[in-house]
Amino acid sequence: MMGDVRQDLGDQAWGDVLRAMDRTYAELVDYQEQLESRNAELTDLRRFLSSIMVSISDYLVVVDRGGVIADASASFCAALGQEVAALAGRPLRGFLAAPDAARLDEAMTEALALRRPITLGADLVTPGGPEPVEFSLSPQLDRRRKCTGAVLTGRPMGELRRAYERLEQSHEELKQAQAQLVRNEKMASLGRLLAGVAHELNNPISFVYANTHTLEKYLAKFETYFERVQAGASRAELISLREELRLDRNLANLAHVVQGAREGAERVRDIVEDLRRLSADGAGEMNDFDLVEVARVAVNWIERGSKSALEIAFSGAAQAWVRGRPGHIQQVLMNLVQNAVDAMEGMARPALTLDFAQAGDTVTLTLTDIGPGIPPETRAAIFDPFFTTKDVGKGTGLGLAISHKIVAEHGGALEVVETPSPGAVFRLTLPGVGV
Repeated sequence: MMGDVRQDLGDQAWGDVLRAMDRTYAELVDYQEQLESRNAELTDLRRFLSSIMVSISDYLVVVDRGGVIADASASFCAALGQEVAALAGRPLRGFLAAPDAARLDEAMTEALALRRPITLGADLVTPGGPEPVEFSLSPQLDRRRKCTGAVLTGRPMGELRRAYERLEQSHEELKQAQAQLVRNEKMASLGRLLAGVAHELNNPISFVYANTHTLEKYLAKFETYFERVQAGASRAELISLREELRLDRNLANLAHVVQGAREGAERVRDIVEDLRRLSADGAGEMNDFDLVEVARVAVNWIERGSKSALEIAFSGAAQAWVRGRPGHIQQVLMNLVQNAVDAMEGMARPALTLDFAQAGDTVTLTLTDIGPGIPPETRAAIFDPFFTTKDVGKGTGLGLAISHKIVAEHGGALEVVETPSPGAVFRLTLPGVGV
């Protein structure tokens, strides 16, 4: 009886062992499947990472805590002209310029200590010479959040720097071209005023020339008189000679002749000074100047070159101080006044009004003519380069475009004002300054 019980217990135990072995085998099979799956995933991940390291255009470098290279992208290897196998195990600092190597060590220490990315600019030593690179250094953490090294991603800045240099060069060439356009437009304006300038200079020069001849005649008479004085002529003879040469009348006129010559010379001086200011380049530092005075000079030049009588009136503020380049603003005003004169060509009594106003830190000049005005379809394109309503050969279409840009560079605005009355109205706004 007892034997049968032991036999039953033995069979049961053996069955338990077999079942336990079956479960263990099933678990082992399951673990093996999971392991094979994980291995496949790791293999795919390795292939994926390898494809990234090969295809990425930016530099990517993996280093340990000591800054020794563990892996690198193909782009980084190509920049250094070496294979990955040749780079592995070598310190990254050895491929940087001397000053940047020390900065790399400092950035590594800071990134690993603070556990945050650090940006570092460095020159990479390549076979073609130093290559500026901007690195982003990020700490590499294991499962226990312990820093095991760092990953550096870098973007070559050489091409970007060269692009910026080309952009800067293009910008400088554009500025020079713009300055040349300003000069060309100014010379075109000067050409239109040449006849008026010649007339303005001819009058005072002719006056000085005539007075010079008069002074020469006076000089000859006084020399004759003083020669007789030195020769010991008698008092009666000298009185008679004085009356004969009319020295008393000539002496009285001498002051008027000298005064007239001085006025003519001063007039020439003023014209030359205005011409110098008009032809000035206008570049350099910004200055404070009276917009009213600059406008008067501009108007005077237009009046000198105009063939018809103009009625030009100034109204509003007697002075309006602004900050800018007087030469450029004078050119703007000359363009606006000349355009108004051209628009009123053929009218019996052309008239233009310049009204000045200052409100706070802003100075406004409103120019109003009595011409045919500007049609709505033209108003939208009035400041476009090369747009002109004048006949071929009478306008470049650059005057208003350049004027608009000059005013914008001064922090102001130039605009056409809609008005129901005949004529055109332009409003010029500039930053004002205190007197």
